[in-house]
Amino acid sequence: MAKRDFYEILGVAKNASDEEIKKAYRKLAMKYHPDRNPDSKGAEEKFKEVKEAYEMLSDAGKREAYDRYGHAGVDPNMGGGGFGAGAGGFGGFSDAFGDIFGDIFGQSARGGRGGPQVYRGADLRYNLEITLEQAAHGFDTTIRVPSWSECETCHGSGAKPGTSPTTCGTCGGHGQVRMQQGFFSIQQTCPKCHGTGKIIPTPCTSCSGTGRIKKNKTLEVKIPAGIDDGMRIRSSGNGEPGMNGGPPGDLYVEVRIKQHPVFQRDGDDLHCEIPISFAKAALGGEVEVPTLNGKASFTLPEGTQSGKTFRLRSKGIKGVRSGYAGDLFCHVVVETPVKLTDRQKELLQEFEQLTTAGGSKHSPHSKSWKDKVKEFFE
Repeated sequence: MAKRDFYEILGVAKNASDEEIKKAYRKLAMKYHPDRNPDSKGAEEKFKEVKEAYEMLSDAGKREAYDRYGHAGVDPNMGGGGFGAGAGGFGGFSDAFGDIFGDIFGQSARGGRGGPQVYRGADLRYNLEITLEQAAHGFDTTIRVPSWSECETCHGSGAKPGTSPTTCGTCGGHGQVRMQQGFFSIQQTCPKCHGTGKIIPTPCTSCSGTGRIKKNKTLEVKIPAGIDDGMRIRSSGNGEPGMNGGPPGDLYVEVRIKQHPVFQRDGDDLHCEIPISFAKAALGGEVEVPTLNGKASFTLPEGTQSGKTFRLRSKGIKGVRSGYAGDLFCHVVVETPVKLTDRQKELLQEFEQLTTAGGSKHSPHSKSWKDKVKEFFE
């Protein structure tokens, strides 16, 4: 099968600059890298194709031969003899691949080629437990979170007063070391200085050489009305500080809502059980119920059965992204009386006799159920 044009593979013009070729390669290599597409055989083949194209076009000698003779000029199996890697050939490829390797596996690490690596600080999570009422109405609060400040003894250098850090002999102060295998070059954090580029012979006793002292700081947090369980509030820059001048991480306040004694929340809706007496269920009447904003009521019709649900519109919660409040669903539970007196038992027995004598009109559900049972056995 005829091989595709290298310029076409990278999506660049034949007069593209070295920087344009490198930029195109990095974009495609990140897109098709096998570690980003572990289950795609096609992505792996495309990655190999892109890598080969960049390997040829990033070397001045190979590119000139390819421009003049096509694939025959760089492939020894096609009779052209090919060209060896020049001074900038595989080195240019490995540099670009090393950059991509860092992009894929170390997004938090950044650093120039002439200095130590810069790391973004880690994000922190703070669990905040609040009540359902607080979630519904919103409120302002303060929290205490761990923080770091510059050591006052060594002024952030990490070295004992009167001494100073020295340049790391392993990485030469760059904070990074390269591992070379063939034409692959992988850049890693220096294991000796851990990316700082400095060694501290005599650490500061106050901070143990870190240059920082751990403290707590107080932050104000605004909890918006309608927030739900599990939602997070981001506080930018209040995470752990970065290393070597890197930016700090963020603080995420994760909200947990306490169990409420009356209501259960379902999105913007609320649910509650309303216990009523047997007499109330039979006779009907007005029923008063609590809401998060006071009291409300609804009319209970005669003969209400246990489990009946009544919906009170807009008596729920207005969510943070909702334009209107949810509803309150009241689930009626008919309560059976307990610890009856002799007189109460006597009245109930009389009531049962009168009800039974009245036939199925007093117990339509019972009559229907008995008929179904009879049909089942017949």
